[in-house]
Amino acid sequence: MVWLLAALGLVILLLAGDSLVKGAVNLSLRVGIPALIVSLTVVAFGTSAPELLISISAALENAPGIALGNVVGSNTANVLLVLGAPAMLAVMHTSQCNTRKSYVLMIGATLLFIAMAFRGVFDWISGVVLLLVLAGILFDSARDALAHRKAGDPDEDVEGADLEMPMWKILLFLGLGLIGLPVGADLLVDSAIEIARMFHVSETVIGLTLVAIGTSLPELATTVMAAIRRQADVALGNVIGSNMFNLLAIIGVASMIAPIPVERSFLQVDLWVMLGASLLLIPFVFLRQDLNKIWGIGLLALYGGYMFSILT
Repeated sequence: MVWLLAALGLVILLLAGDSLVKGAVNLSLRVGIPALIVSLTVVAFGTSAPELLISISAALENAPGIALGNVVGSNTANVLLVLGAPAMLAVMHTSQCNTRKSYVLMIGATLLFIAMAFRGVFDWISGVVLLLVLAGILFDSARDALAHRKAGDPDEDVEGADLEMPMWKILLFLGLGLIGLPVGADLLVDSAIEIARMFHVSETVIGLTLVAIGTSLPELATTVMAAIRRQADVALGNVIGSNMFNLLAIIGVASMIAPIPVERSFLQVDLWVMLGASLLLIPFVFLRQDLNKIWGIGLLALYGGYMFSILT
């Protein structure tokens, strides 16, 4: 029964997050907020809402291993699993992508996150620092996007935008999202804690595996579709952007609500695995390598080995 409740919580979270993005995007466009700003803020935060609610709920329920494991595990999964699996389906021509600046920012955010973890706790001070860095990155992204617009580049479509959506439907999406997210988060966190007790494993292990993989499913779905459509820039950008938001926004907000202690296992192993996985993107970002099936097998093998080491 507890597995069914965990699965139900995850499904509710994913559907509610998608619903919130659709409602928030269309409401923002309806009241006149520029599509550019909507893309950089509403969509980015909305797609991270499931992870955010899980981390907040776990922190409030005194399950910091799930809160932190969700973020660290998701970032590792985003590189090894989310990029590795689609590479088995189609070659992603990452050699043609220009993601150097975003990647450098992601590595910087990762190093900052690790440094702050060695304080022993993510508290309100950590939250302020992480959110200020996020604000700086968003400001820089907005400035770059405005420069592209002035140069005559076309605006990108905003995810979930439908200019003809009636107001009642917008409000319905918002309501479903705002109600579903906390319900799904509570279900998943409570079930994850119960599963940890059943199998006599730590909440950290459940956070790094079950919860992390579950909350990485939207990124996996997006990346698979991008690989099939030969959109390597979307696939790589999706992973880099998601990892930055996980570190800066999710832990930044969650630590402002409740302190998140850092277990020794994170400092000894998991944070360094996350950093190592992030550094594996160097060949695709700087060395003009394409993400092919051989790379995909390697990434999936590394992720399988990491999961095996955690569970055993």
